[in-house]
Amino acid sequence: MSLRTPTTRTRLGALGAAVALALSLTACGDDSSSGDSTDVTVEDNPDFPADSTMAALADEGKITIGVKIDQPGIGNLEPGADAPEGLDIEMGRIIAAGLGISDDNIDWKETISDNREAFIKGGDVDLVIASYSITDDRREIVGQAGPYYVTGQQILVREEDKDKITGPDDLSGIKTCSVEGSTSLATAQDEYGADPIPLATYSECVDQLKNNTVDAVTTDGAILLGYEAESPDELQVVGEPFSEERYGIGYKKGDTEFCEFLQDTIKDAQDDGTWAKAFENTLGQSGVDTPDPPEMDPCQ
Repeated sequence: MSLRTPTTRTRLGALGAAVALALSLTACGDDSSSGDSTDVTVEDNPDFPADSTMAALADEGKITIGVKIDQPGIGNLEPGADAPEGLDIEMGRIIAAGLGISDDNIDWKETISDNREAFIKGGDVDLVIASYSITDDRREIVGQAGPYYVTGQQILVREEDKDKITGPDDLSGIKTCSVEGSTSLATAQDEYGADPIPLATYSECVDQLKNNTVDAVTTDGAILLGYEAESPDELQVVGEPFSEERYGIGYKKGDTEFCEFLQDTIKDAQDDGTWAKAFENTLGQSGVDTPDPPEMDPCQ
């Protein structure tokens, strides 16, 4: 089933600001995040099939996970923090724990929307957990396990424009920013006639919105609400969600055995309440009710 999407007026006030980019972010222990971390049980000497990806990662005792660092509540690096926080980060911790890997042996590597497939194919990361919407086109290039979360696309505008731009039908000819390579930008352009302005990060888009270079920013509603909460007198999320974004975990295409491990680990977290706790500790801090977890697709 699909998750219920937060309302347009919900705020993620406790979830922090987007910050400057960094090439690689390494966690320094269980207490390195400025927010609450979900309690996870690190498996002791897990047993995996020989020559599997799981066995290789467990034997090495380390994992590199590509994440976003400028998406409040999803994947965000707070000023002065040693590691990012958010729902994607908690999912990464859950997967790592299932491999017998503790927090201090997770290498959080920053990824942007446009390099996620390249990072997976090139071996720069073992997984990508970065608000990575599952699409048929992406599944032609990489594997995507999940979905582990479902949200919807919305629009962020300046406060003075909230009556002029009230939903996607008002985007025709409007300078609309989202990250390069994102499904959100393609939807705004192809389905609603927006004038697309692609940038590397959502925080750059929000800066351009504030200085009047663009007139709208579009991406998943949960992310936009975080930016609205930072500047409630300047910015506002408008309209109802107009797409369904199904977040998946990216891995090397064809590794069905690894996919099945990822799916099983997510399902276990859903069943034992860990998934719900992860949501409550991140997006749930806005006051949004914890939704039912989504059903996952079969492994390809």
